[in-house]
Amino acid sequence: VQLQASGGGLVQAGGSLRLSCAASGRTFSAYIMGWFRQAPGKEREFVAAITWGGGSTFYADSVKGRVAISRDNARNTMYLQMNSLKPEDTAVYFCAARRTYYSLSDSSKYDYWGQGTQVTVSS
Repeated sequence: VQLQASGGGLVQAGGSLRLSCAASGRTFSAYIMGWFRQAPGKEREFVAAITWGGGSTFYADSVKGRVAISRDNARNTMYLQMNSLKPEDTAVYFCAARRTYYSLSDSSKYDYWGQGTQVTVSS
């Protein structure tokens, strides 16, 4: 499956952004989807994940209550709605896909990755 992330940009602290991840090539609904982010000089970290039909969602503690992951299998697209953004949310955000349901926060378990979209939050 090929993944294309978009929707990043520059926003002031307290603002909102919605990221999108468009998938092509294989059956989108066969994959668990996740969002990760990587800030300069830091390791890639888990943000959120959503199961095949969207019935279950998982969030990192650092974003819980501020972001919402969702998917539209008819449109082969996943979303990340981010609200109350903070400067520490500044990072490149990546979408990823996998088939297996375990260790959802482990980036090494994801099989496919998008190219990343930059999110910059100014104070």
